[in-house]
Amino acid sequence: MPDIDAANLSRPPLFQSQIANRKSQILSKVALFAGDIKLHHTIFALPFALLATFLAAAGVPALGKLLLILVCMATARTVAMSVNRVLDAALDAENPRTARRAIPSGRLSKTFFATAIALCSAAFIAATALFQILYHNPWPLRFSAPVLLFLSAYPLLKRFTRLCHYWLGAALALAPICAWVAIKGNLETPPLMMAVAVLFWTAGFDIIYACQDYEVDVRCGLYSVPSKLGIARALWVARLTHTLSAAALLALALLTPQFGLIFLSGVAVATVLLAVEHSIVRANDLSKVGLAFFTLNGLISVLLGTLGIVDVLLHGRR
Repeated sequence: MPDIDAANLSRPPLFQSQIANRKSQILSKVALFAGDIKLHHTIFALPFALLATFLAAAGVPALGKLLLILVCMATARTVAMSVNRVLDAALDAENPRTARRAIPSGRLSKTFFATAIALCSAAFIAATALFQILYHNPWPLRFSAPVLLFLSAYPLLKRFTRLCHYWLGAALALAPICAWVAIKGNLETPPLMMAVAVLFWTAGFDIIYACQDYEVDVRCGLYSVPSKLGIARALWVARLTHTLSAAALLALALLTPQFGLIFLSGVAVATVLLAVEHSIVRANDLSKVGLAFFTLNGLISVLLGTLGIVDVLLHGRR
């Protein structure tokens, strides 16, 4: 008579179905979490981090360094956005636009987000430590905790200063700086100019984005530029801020030897796209903020990152 596995007898199909359902629930929560922290918005900073990586390496970087930078980008952004969702949960519940986010709607708990923060913080610090262990570059590890704190502070700024948009810009501007330091272990002019451009570019489109929350920000006493100056004046501040970004991009293109006509043409197109962005958003018509915020700015970052990397690679072959 064949042997019968006692474990299988004690685990009927119902038990296996419960395991499958549990796995499905976990995957659903992870997918919901990824959507809630808007993982696709990584497209704003990632191309600039990659551009700085290729620029610092004067060509194709070592695969190990590139992978570590990607891990650092993904985990650091996840930490920052998770902290944002936890700190802003009460405010999100007051805003019709954000009330369906995972925490205020009750679909995910603050404990879930806290776990993600802890895991991603540990992964980020571990990745920075590998730069020291594998490549004898101690700077990523030394700055790992300050970087995470800086990125996570953004939600607090709007409680007391209208400069919160520029803090967010500075947070994204750390991407090219940190990538450069991770590759070269120093800091030079190109990543600083790139950071200035990213800072003003991000702050500008964040001001535009904040216009749609004008009434809620006023009611809750938040210090966004629109809530303090009004939507019309805020849009003018955004235009000025984007003008400064375009000027910084032009300076980067002209003063960086590795860049030529390819990247310069990208800067020209990006400037046109910024102008289009401001032409479709008006104080009395905010219906196209989504198009201006994500689509156009996503195109700008991908365009500049791609053309810049192409220019760097071609420069290395000359």
